[in-house]
Amino acid sequence: MNQKDFYSKVYKVVATIPQGKVTTYGAIAGYLGVKSGARMVGYALNQLISSSGKKNYPAHRVVNRLGQLTGRGYFPDDTMRERLEQEGVIFTEEYTVDIQNHFWDPSEIENDD
Repeated sequence: MNQKDFYSKVYKVVATIPQGKVTTYGAIAGYLGVKSGARMVGYALNQLISSSGKKNYPAHRVVNRLGQLTGRGYFPDDTMRERLEQEGVIFTEEYTVDIQNHFWDPSEIENDD
């Protein structure tokens, strides 16, 4: 799978993350069959956020495996945290979501391929 195809698949997964839920870079990579590709998912999201299409994807719902908002530097001010709070996501620390209660597994996507 080339980079463009991988990025497109990442965006498709991110678009399906329900409100009030989060998933991890690693969970997305694993779902796409690239078990050690969490960093590649991060690169895809960085590319998305720097493009004009960022408003169409809930990239703020992707956190690291510990629930930390590692992507928050790519959002203005405290936007990532604010959006998650507006969706009802609970935080255990200032920039760490309650991953146990808010985790969404990408394997829950209904495969229509």
